[in-house]
Formats: sequence, C-alpha cells, structure tokens
Amino acid sequence: MTHERSLEGLKACVLAAEGAEDLEFYVTLMRLQEEGVAVDTVALSMDSFAGKNGLKITPDLTIDEAAGIAYDVVVLPGGWAPDKLRRSEPVLELIRNRYEAGAVVAAICHGPWLLISAGLVQGRRATGSLGIKDDLENAGAVWVDESAFIDGQLVWGRVVADIPNFCGALVARLREYTK
Repeated sequence: MTHERSLEGLKACVLAAEGAEDLEFYVTLMRLQEEGVAVDTVALSMDSFAGKNGLKITPDLTIDEAAGIAYDVVVLPGGWAPDKLRRSEPVLELIRNRYEAGAVVAAICHGPWLLISAGLVQGRRATGSLGIKDDLENAGAVWVDESAFIDGQLVWGRVVADIPNFCGALVARLREYTK
C-alpha cells in the first residue's frame, strides 16, 4: 500500500472568462476537488458566463477579491478565455505574484497565453495548442510536443484530449509541493 501525500489543505484558483474550454475547466477543477483541494473559480466579474461549449460557469470570486489569497496552485484552462484574461493587469499580477511566491501554475491549450503575457515563459520548455506554438516560441519558450509535463513550478498540457495526462501531472506536482 502506497502512502501518497494528501492534497487536503491546499487552495487553488481556476481563472475563467466567457469562452473558457469547458472540459479543461471542469475536469481539472473536479480532479483537484477529488484530491481534497479547495478550489475557487475566479473571473473578472461575478456574472455567470458560458464556456466555449455552452456549459455555465459561475465565479466564486472576482480577480480583485482573489488578489490577496495565498493560492497554492493557479490553473489556466484554454479556449477563448485566455485571450480575454491576458488583457487584465490584475489577472497577470495574480499569476506573477503566485508564481513568485512558489505556487504551482498549470496551463493547458491556450492557457499558456497568460504565461506569455505574465512574462513567465522565456527559456522554459512549453506546450499548448498548436495554434499558439509560434506565440510561445516568439516569447522565448522552447516548444515541446508532449501531452503534458512538469517544468519546475509549471505544469503544461497540450489540448482537450490530453486532460487526463495534464491532471495526472498536476496532481503529481502538487504531491511534491511544499508551502
């Protein structure tokens, strides 16, 4: 019998906006909850919105309310939402602040756009949707065509089909995480 480190007591936020990839949002959120992680859905406002495939997403907190919370992990799902979120300096500040504090930051599909805008990809191995390969490389990242992997504090995922590997890498990284 293996004794894996419990993730209870960890706190995560999943950043979302209209057009977030529903599966990347909900499956990752539920996988973290399954491990006992407390998860907040954080958005630009408290208004509910539709994900890319029409599922309703209701925020728990606004980005301003979440700014001072010491999240252990920040999750950046893809879809069209990252293009909206990266235009918000408070969103980028939350990502940078949590990263600088040692939190795990996990991005999948188009989520890495937020890491580009936050200035966190230079010299890093990176993946995401093939549609942002050039963006990642132009920002100084080294493109890796893998379904999911861990690079220090960053957990990377490619696309919807890779969600199981992305969630597996995220949970594995969190088991090693120390506050």
